[in-house]
Amino acid sequence: MLFRLRVSLPDRPGSLARVTQSLGTAGADVLQMTVLERLTGRAVDEFTVSWPGERPAARLVEGLESLQGVRVEGCWAAGEVPGASPELDVLGQVSRDPGRAVATLVDAAPALFHAAWAVATRGTKSRAVVHSSWQAPAVPQLPLVSPLRPLALELDTPRTYGAAAPIGASWLTLFVVRTDGPNFHPTELERLGRLVDVVLGVLGTRTSPKAGRTTGGN
Repeated sequence: MLFRLRVSLPDRPGSLARVTQSLGTAGADVLQMTVLERLTGRAVDEFTVSWPGERPAARLVEGLESLQGVRVEGCWAAGEVPGASPELDVLGQVSRDPGRAVATLVDAAPALFHAAWAVATRGTKSRAVVHSSWQAPAVPQLPLVSPLRPLALELDTPRTYGAAAPIGASWLTLFVVRTDGPNFHPTELERLGRLVDVVLGVLGTRTSPKAGRTTGGN
């Protein structure tokens, strides 16, 4: 099984080595590490690890939090290990089939952001789902927000977090939702916004991208 761990640790020599050693000692294979931030003497890193399915993931957390100064901010299942440049695959699909740009974004977002599902909606006071990923609920419960830039959301369901990003100037909004793990980090929101911007750039002068279909992706 693949898991994602968000870890806060002291930003000083040796701290990262202690974390990776703890993961290895527990039996986890570190597949990817991403630095999210470095502020005021601390760093926040995310690790994607391969972990034997018969062992409880709590062992990973317990081992890390036994290290002085280390805090685990989240541990949740990861859909897949991203490639070196997974966004390029999305942009390639958009360029080949620009009419399905929104559908491509929605379908790719859960894997890109280690989330459970995603939807694109149209409207402000009322929302119409124009495309949903295959694991999205039939009637997603989403806040009535129309963000001008990507923002993090705490949804009504416990331990459920979302990110919302505008898609162009057509009242389209992309929602990416986690049902496990921590809220979206500002670094993730920035990455989400850049991805949407680049997709719109690939589309050129289109200001009202259309979804590939009007029903859910189930």
